[in-house]
Amino acid sequence: MAKRKIIIVDDDRDTREMLTLAFELEGYEVSQAANGLRLISSLHVDKPDLIVLDVMMSWIDGFELCRSIKKNEEFKDIPVVFLSARKSAEDTRRGLEAGADGYFAKPVQVEELLRKVRELVGPPESA
Repeated sequence: MAKRKIIIVDDDRDTREMLTLAFELEGYEVSQAANGLRLISSLHVDKPDLIVLDVMMSWIDGFELCRSIKKNEEFKDIPVVFLSARKSAEDTRRGLEAGADGYFAKPVQVEELLRKVRELVGPPESA
């Protein structure tokens, strides 16, 4: 049985570490990227089952990055969930319009995020 893979893309190291711990305790395989450029380079090497994406990052913002992923034939089916300090209804709308499958505001309720991840990719182990 293979573990489902999640990549966390956030320029905040503490956020990446906290989410990594939560997902690993749940049984998922987790990798991290500090920005969109690192995500793009890692997608070709190790395609994840789900991407958790911040909005405000260096190099490219999360909305634009999500649109780019969803336009790419190879990666468009990977679910994307935003996790951002930007909490307005407008930000949520922009995230969903960019192609995201969910939008959570920081500080996140980890159990809600885990519930959404399970809904999108299933349990940690795939058959």
